[in-house]
Amino acid sequence: MKNLNYGIIGNCRSAALISETGSIEWMCLPQFDSSSVFAKILDDNVGGSFEVVPTFLEQIKQYYIPRTNILVTRFICKDGIFEIHDFMPRYQTESGGYYLPPDVVRYFNHIEGEPELVVKYNPRLEYARFSTHNIIEDCYIKSTTEKGAYDSLYLYSGFNLQSILDERPLKLTEDNFCLVSYNQKLLPQDVRREKLKLERTKVYWLNWAERTTSFKKYEDAIVRSALTLKMLSFDKSGAILAALTTSLPETVGEERNWDYRFCWIRDASMVVKIMTSLGHFRMARHYLNFIIDILPDKDEKMQIMYGIRGEKKLTEQELTHLSGYENSAPVRIGNAAYKQKQNDIYGILLDVIFQHFEIYSVSLEHSEELWTITRNIIKVVETNWKKPDRGIWEIRNENKHFTFSKVLCWVAVDRAVKIATLLKRDLYIKPWSKLRDTIKEDIHQYAWSDSRQSFTQAYGSNDLDASVLLMESYGFISANDQRFVDTVLAIQKDLEHNGLMYRYKNKDDFGTPKSAFTICSFWLTNSLYKIGRKKEALEKFHALLKYSNHLGLYSEDLDFETKRMLGNFPQAYSHLALIETAITISNGELTEEEEIKEYIY
Repeated sequence: MKNLNYGIIGNCRSAALISETGSIEWMCLPQFDSSSVFAKILDDNVGGSFEVVPTFLEQIKQYYIPRTNILVTRFICKDGIFEIHDFMPRYQTESGGYYLPPDVVRYFNHIEGEPELVVKYNPRLEYARFSTHNIIEDCYIKSTTEKGAYDSLYLYSGFNLQSILDERPLKLTEDNFCLVSYNQKLLPQDVRREKLKLERTKVYWLNWAERTTSFKKYEDAIVRSALTLKMLSFDKSGAILAALTTSLPETVGEERNWDYRFCWIRDASMVVKIMTSLGHFRMARHYLNFIIDILPDKDEKMQIMYGIRGEKKLTEQELTHLSGYENSAPVRIGNAAYKQKQNDIYGILLDVIFQHFEIYSVSLEHSEELWTITRNIIKVVETNWKKPDRGIWEIRNENKHFTFSKVLCWVAVDRAVKIATLLKRDLYIKPWSKLRDTIKEDIHQYAWSDSRQSFTQAYGSNDLDASVLLMESYGFISANDQRFVDTVLAIQKDLEHNGLMYRYKNKDDFGTPKSAFTICSFWLTNSLYKIGRKKEALEKFHALLKYSNHLGLYSEDLDFETKRMLGNFPQAYSHLALIETAITISNGELTEEEEIKEYIY
């Protein structure tokens, strides 16, 4: 049984997953959504990997250099000790831009002895559809496809290239390197140059982490999650990925396997809001520029998701030649959900736009474009809020009047009223306020179930849904409102199992969900803390922190019984929820009086 014991390295152009044994097992070049060059995570036999295997290994340790995205794998062997410092270069240039090539540098740091090792370099280009041919040319190994679409990859190294291809043992007696690049290099590559890239990249991440708002508790977890979210942002456009991978299953052996290498408006907007609260304003401005670029016309229909360069068509297909993670087929690329209608996206996006009008007032760059987008979104909400949709969980075969979607339509109009107030656009305030109140009244009337004593998943339903927990976070209802308190406790009773949360338990188009959705467990923890169950929330939060992998990273799902991670990885949703919950708890204090009250409760 596998677990997702991987580290992620990246440079906001692409990223790679490296196993706890130092094997690169997922990487797409030159960009996040390109075809894979290493995909062992999706097929042990044909996917391709880049492994380093010491001959006399005794122990492996793995960690990030603190407050950076440089991953260190330390090999302790009978004949010596060495480390591999894995990273993708990212640092500022003299011109003020950023150097972020489609490269992975594996810097071998010699510590003692003369450890013997084998470099197993096995790229499989273009999702391993066909075999890949390797040949030594000049000072590099060139890998090319033999059939299908042409692609190529280059490996530079201070090790003997023929020994790498033959997988012959090598002795490490001093620092060395391997550099994987999508492009042929114009300058000579040597240890000194790779060491310089390492140090410059380290400085970049240390400076970035230093700009992150500090908190008195959970600082390490917050910073690691923030660094991970930064790596899931695409520098060229401002888009933010839901996750790095495709087709890692929600449940092993089932078909809930999706490609998450795209920008969901909902997920990305949530990430941007939390990153702004941490002081990373450039990331937010970059994302809002992305929104402006994908909505250039006033009648442009907003999709729930886009490609990372703003692509609107994300055709889904299956790669039948790959067996899938632990034989969980199918492996999918593309995502048909882009065609869905989800009314919650409008509120989440306007929440971010309002946040930035608050911070920058009307001096925000592109403020007129954002005001136009705001007005157009309200037109859409006015027309669509009464209509059913597919909801936050992207139910593929059924439209419903989902409560979360209705609440976020209310959020859209509420934030639009606040934006209009900030901008002194008095003409819009009165009609929008009336619409806001109408939506709120409708939700209270039709989403509440007297029999369940809870807001439910959808109008007229008695099924419960973890997304409803967010109605307090978005300001729809206060934490001390009895209806919200009762909803939190009802959802906990119905959806919690072995300390983890279902999204919902009612059957969908793929049957009944069988794994815990990680973000929902954080949502419950956050909600319990806010309604005064602080001690219980703390216990749950500390348990959740233990369910990350050895590097503090989270996937989309957790197995209820074993607590192993499942689903796409690392998951932006999970990390933003961790940060939000950590901030809530860090900003609060559990007093002796509160402990006594909770005990009595």
